[in-house]
Amino acid sequence: MPGPGAPDDAGARRAIRPVVCYPPEGLPAVDMAALRAARRIARKAGRILVPPREGRCFRVPAGHFFRISCPEGTQVGDLDLWNGADLSEHFHSGKTRALHGTHLSTGARLWSAFPHLRPLATITEDTLAWYGTDAHGCRVHDVIGTRCDPYTNRLLAGADYHRCCHSNLTRALAAETGLPLPEAERHIHDVLNVFMCTGFSPEGRYIMKASPARAGDHIEFFAEIDLLGALSACPGGDCASEHSSDAATCHPLLVEIFAPAARPAGWRTPPVNAYDRSHGA
Repeated sequence: MPGPGAPDDAGARRAIRPVVCYPPEGLPAVDMAALRAARRIARKAGRILVPPREGRCFRVPAGHFFRISCPEGTQVGDLDLWNGADLSEHFHSGKTRALHGTHLSTGARLWSAFPHLRPLATITEDTLAWYGTDAHGCRVHDVIGTRCDPYTNRLLAGADYHRCCHSNLTRALAAETGLPLPEAERHIHDVLNVFMCTGFSPEGRYIMKASPARAGDHIEFFAEIDLLGALSACPGGDCASEHSSDAATCHPLLVEIFAPAARPAGWRTPPVNAYDRSHGA
């Protein structure tokens, strides 16, 4: 029986089969074998330790790899990426989500915003790939949440909190580029929530639970272009109950950069999107 206000054909309308908006078969192929071969002959070229409740920037040349790991214990991180020479080309979490899904793992790519729309990085290794989808519908490494921020905290809690990921990333980018804080803040965008375990409730609300990451877990990326990255060690720690907190147990995150002895066979930096930008005018 239709509910109050529902049309007689409500059931038929709901029964229409969905389709995938962006079939993955149309995406450029990723030669994982070539990437892994290059990674095997890579040497460590740098490391950046991100303290708990802080953010740090790092740079990765095109053709290099970078790894984000939990060196001491479970810790969620918020990752933002830009073209190392042009902050207007930045990570586009919404389009990445549309192309690869709500959670990312090995083989997925992080795409840049319009008008560039090209891969910034490709995920080449993920020690939490085994997690899959749990009984609550949650998965790891999401592009759903935007990042914890002081504005929402002020709205919901009525207090200012300055160690949230948005502010951590803002301070880090300002320190790296010399930009004033208000200008740096304009370049902070939605993130990849590294190690965060999230999903949606039956009512469609964004939910989180304790991250399954443990000391030694990592996710690794291949830099498709020269990258500037910023990573925040979330003040929520494992995000078991809250994500803007001075009470949660937090640990550092480690970024390591690896330089291969030779670039992957057949690889070249992807060009910007070929759309002519005429928009039908």
